[in-house]
Amino acid sequence: MADNSNGRSELKNPGYEIFIGALSVLSMVNLVLLYAIDDDQLDNVLLVMNFVLSAVFIVDFLFRFATAPSRSAYLWRQYGWADLLASVPVQQLKALRIFRLLRVVRLMRDFGPRNIAGSLLRNRAGSALLTLLLMGILVLQFGSLWMLRLEQHAEGSNIASASDALWYVIVTISTVGYGDRFPVTRGGRVLGAWIIVIGVGIFGTFTGYLANFFLAPKKADAAPEATDARASIEQLRGLVAQQQEALDRLEAALPGPQSPSLG
Repeated sequence: MADNSNGRSELKNPGYEIFIGALSVLSMVNLVLLYAIDDDQLDNVLLVMNFVLSAVFIVDFLFRFATAPSRSAYLWRQYGWADLLASVPVQQLKALRIFRLLRVVRLMRDFGPRNIAGSLLRNRAGSALLTLLLMGILVLQFGSLWMLRLEQHAEGSNIASASDALWYVIVTISTVGYGDRFPVTRGGRVLGAWIIVIGVGIFGTFTGYLANFFLAPKKADAAPEATDARASIEQLRGLVAQQQEALDRLEAALPGPQSPSLG
């Protein structure tokens, strides 16, 4: 029972843990790609994404450290030291992010598939937001890599560096579209169209989430009628009790029935 309660306290949220696990997998994939890709500009895209993921992981470490029931237990028994070192944007330390992935797998296994599904359904808004963040990161990285691969050596291209590709994907996925960077190849245009469609879906859903977050009634105010009904019932009970008490006093004050005389 102690181990189970410790695991429950270590588990922050199933949706959040899955999000961190997916980013851990992505960071290790990037480590392999850095050695597999022989192109300086493509490697620069991966390095930029490494800084982005490192920022997410350092926030995750600080969050876990601040909310841990025992900070020393988190640092040593739960491999918090590995989380801290793996958050540093140094290529040689990224392999330590395997500890994050192993923790996610262990926590998900202990929590159980049925509990995971129930938690994701109960917190649909939060799960949708984390899914959008993950999709945005994936589109930013792989969209930039693919666009740069298609455009950097094309004639008349203006997307020739990592910064060009990242800038194009950011302004396209956000549906801003400045037009200072644009694809000139057929493959680049097809990819750009897909990025636009995905960006509209991501930001449309994100806008709906924000509107629901700020405009939807709070859970405490979601059922005012039920609260008012309970209060009315209690008031009626009090009135009935008072009336019954008044009747008892009146009955006690009245003279009792007199027996008929025989004289």
